[in-house]
Amino acid sequence: MYQQYFGFRALPFSIAPDPHYLYLSNQHREALAHLMYGVGAGGGFVLLTGDVGTGKTTVCRCLLQQLPEGTEVAFIINPMQSPTDLVATICDELRLAPAEDPGNIRKQVDRLLAHLMDTHARGFRTVVLIDEAQNLPVETMEQIRLLTNLETDETKLLQLVLIGQPELSEKLALPELRQFAQRVTARYHLKPLTLGETRGYVHHRLAVAGVYDEVFPDWSLRRIHAASGGVPRLINVLCDRVLLGVYAESARSVSRRHLRRAITEVLPAPASAWQRCLRLLRGR
Repeated sequence: MYQQYFGFRALPFSIAPDPHYLYLSNQHREALAHLMYGVGAGGGFVLLTGDVGTGKTTVCRCLLQQLPEGTEVAFIINPMQSPTDLVATICDELRLAPAEDPGNIRKQVDRLLAHLMDTHARGFRTVVLIDEAQNLPVETMEQIRLLTNLETDETKLLQLVLIGQPELSEKLALPELRQFAQRVTARYHLKPLTLGETRGYVHHRLAVAGVYDEVFPDWSLRRIHAASGGVPRLINVLCDRVLLGVYAESARSVSRRHLRRAITEVLPAPASAWQRCLRLLRGR
């Protein structure tokens, strides 16, 4: 609605995980480097964790764009599956021929192993990325661990990347998953953005969308950071709603009224952080 009004090439604050809009703060650079290292190391598990909305999936999609040639990827977005179903899903993602007995876990693993051996012989590598991995059932995680036993004398045939919320780390602390936890070769935890990173994040997304005007004065970025807690997804939602308010009034920059209205309309039930922000906007 406001895209043409401001002259954006695309909506700058969509919550879709578009890697073109990835703002590489220091910690996002480190997260991407950890994933790249883990994938290149060959063997074990790579973990990326972070609270809801901190940009895990966006970093993951950026990783997919930077994987070297000769890498095939199985991207699992629904981890709440039985061990047999998950292995079957991996095989389907890799476009393997259907198994003769889909309900037989051994048959599923055998067809995966045959494919991995062929892929390895051709100089390719195979990566499995599992999003929302905190939802993996414990018995399924044990089956995933066993998949890392698929190997030649020199190398592991399968590299696994797990992306999830902090509960994933808590789950790995369970005694029954200690063998799984010992195979983690690289891990990184994404935190919310700092105030400086929030400034950079908003300006970056506006620039990618093709606008360099100071639509958001510096005072408004401080308030947006306070209200959102530095969570990128909440920053996007707030900025999107603020721009809609600016457009509706045919204004050119954010006012305190625009921001106050956006905070009360789009954020969840009042929390202390953005209550303080609202008081500041009201001049109290």
